[in-house]
Amino acid sequence: MAKVIEGLYYAESHEYVKVEGDFGYVGITDYAQEQLGNVVYVDAPDVDDEVTQGEEFGAVESVKAASDLMSPVSGTVVEVNEALADSPELVNEDAYANWIIKVQLSDKSELDNLLDAAAYTKLCAE
Repeated sequence: MAKVIEGLYYAESHEYVKVEGDFGYVGITDYAQEQLGNVVYVDAPDVDDEVTQGEEFGAVESVKAASDLMSPVSGTVVEVNEALADSPELVNEDAYANWIIKVQLSDKSELDNLLDAAAYTKLCAE
């Protein structure tokens, strides 16, 4: 069973956001990295790019497939996890520790549209 962490917000498209103050760390879930297999490339936006909830912001490529990344939140990218450029396999090692982008949230009420850990666990079990 894939790891699901309490206190994070989850999108049905298998991205998570960890909220700290007005910022959110966005990455793919443990379930998503398990489905993808060995991640070989992470395509992330640039700092100062805008992301919109439910819209594509990048992609993750594995030896098996490429998968678009859908943003669970809207806002401005303030940081990109540069370590993933050289070592995309970090996503497989710990999907929650190795977030992809840090976003300054523009509308925290959007978090109400996301799943909590229990709802996301149920989604993955279906």
